[in-house]
Amino acid sequence: MPSDDALLAAWEENYKKGLLTLWVLLALHAREAYPFEMAGVVSDLSRGTIVADPNSLYRALNRFERMAIVESSWRASDSGPDRRYYRLTPRGRDLLKTFLERNILLFQSPEIARLIQTVVGADRRSKEER
Repeated sequence: MPSDDALLAAWEENYKKGLLTLWVLLALHAREAYPFEMAGVVSDLSRGTIVADPNSLYRALNRFERMAIVESSWRASDSGPDRRYYRLTPRGRDLLKTFLERNILLFQSPEIARLIQTVVGADRRSKEER
């Protein structure tokens, strides 16, 4: 039987893979960026819980561009080759907004927030009792 740490690590890995799209689109909603820069923005926004290498970001951004949720343009760089900057399209903004309304804002509802606090509070009380 896997340990609790192994189960939690597997769950978090699966969870984080699914959230990369969300963090990338949130980063692009804030401002356009190129993949190397975006890796740092995603890490900062997610408080270090999501780490994406630029190659993974390029693959994801190319996929998003084919879906017409991001678009890109090349710009000259002061310190090297031209860089490809990505930004959300109107379709991407609409999809991000709808996703957040349907899936993320749910956690702000009083009923769900109360359930989460019950779990977290019970865990804190259990640790204090030990």
